[in-house]
Amino acid sequence: MPDIPPEEGLVRSPLTYEWIPGELAEKRPIAVMYPIDKKAQPQYGLDRVEVFYEIMEEGDMSRQMGILLDWEDLERIGNVRSTREYFVYEALEWDSILIHFGGPEVFVKDILTRPDVDNINGVDGVMGSSYGAFYRVPANSNSMHRAYTDGAHILSAIEKAGFAREHRPEYYDPDRWKFAREPGLIDLSEAPGSVPAVRLDMKGCYPVTGSVLEYNEEDGLYYRSIYGEPQCDAVTGEQLSFTNILIKSETSGQRGAGYLYYHSLDGGHDAWYLTGGRMIHGTWAKATEYQTTRFYDDNGAEIVLNPGRTMVFIARTGQDHFLVDGNRTDL
Repeated sequence: MPDIPPEEGLVRSPLTYEWIPGELAEKRPIAVMYPIDKKAQPQYGLDRVEVFYEIMEEGDMSRQMGILLDWEDLERIGNVRSTREYFVYEALEWDSILIHFGGPEVFVKDILTRPDVDNINGVDGVMGSSYGAFYRVPANSNSMHRAYTDGAHILSAIEKAGFAREHRPEYYDPDRWKFAREPGLIDLSEAPGSVPAVRLDMKGCYPVTGSVLEYNEEDGLYYRSIYGEPQCDAVTGEQLSFTNILIKSETSGQRGAGYLYYHSLDGGHDAWYLTGGRMIHGTWAKATEYQTTRFYDDNGAEIVLNPGRTMVFIARTGQDHFLVDGNRTDL
């Protein structure tokens, strides 16, 4: 069946497979480092996030990163916090421009100062310039949770930095995730090993935030809560929701000074896919930094996602666990 757009000029999004204006398709997204601290909520721009990551950082705390393709008209984005090396690797997968507020220099300087890595750094210095992209609200605040930017400031910073606005062919993998073509959405109920998955509890991976997603059968979306409350966009008030959830088990360890490392380039480790109130087990593989992470079912076939937004949890092999409808899965 031909893939006919509902309106002239629309094309399929490489991040969600939903219909978007054609001029957006070749634009590089931004990857925004969002803190997940309770004091940092609510946050701006979350309603435009199309792929959302949560990964542990130091101690029992985690951090978030959102991939945004349609952001230029946003009047506020953030608040923005520091990055870690493994978040940068995830951002590179989308050929993103990283938006962050510093990071542990000893561990992220090398990757952030590479000529192929474009980043806008709120603290300036050896890890990159801010290019005037950030401000605080209120203006005299020195709180770590009060640094923001917006679409206009980021556009100005990109121009000052000379960053490419469209995808760089040498760094962009056009072979993205596989999505179901409408009609004929993916139904996991007949998939081998499929189990019901109405409530996903990630507290065993992220003990402070206690991330939970609950499935709504009426609209086919998983709604996200942290700290026992809905996680909502600061402007729209809409609760974050996702069509797809991917859980990756990665080898990790201590780098020193409490910082972690993850083996983002690897293969054959466990993965799980949730959509439509069901879950299947599989594996994942990623060979190079700019290559798309591939997810496979237990028969070795590449997993096909449903069109829509995706939540990606990266957890630690041999250490973390999660609950699906009360049933525990150890990584």
